Amino acid sequence: MLRDQVKSLLPFLGALDFETSRSFYRDLGFEEDVLDDKLSAFKLGPISFYLQNAYVKDWIENTMVFVEVEDVNEFWVQLSATNITQKYKKSRLTPIKKLDWGSECFMHDPSGILWHFGEFNK
Repeated sequence: MLRDQVKSLLPFLGALDFETSRSFYRDLGFEEDVLDDKLSAFKLGPISFYLQNAYVKDWIENTMVFVEVEDVNEFWVQLSATNITQKYKKSRLTPIKKLDWGSECFMHDPSGILWHFGEFNK
């Protein structure tokens, strides 16, 4: 079966300014593995993605990544404490919103990619 062979999912994300985005994700605590001068792999706990030196406006402006977190309230406290938006003016954070399915907060990276960090109702 296919599911028996699947080990991970690593999306490819683009960057308006590759060096700025690399620095942004490292500052958030991601570990970077440089694969070549236009591609890096980033890992934070169980999640990973590829960051590439490529920018297509429509693609980037429509890219969203959802990350399920254990405790969205604690995650928000830790994310806010990074002061990431002070260093990266194009990035922004949006506080927790409670929805029918659970709660989530948001982060836009310097390129405009929208990250959702959510916790499902138990």
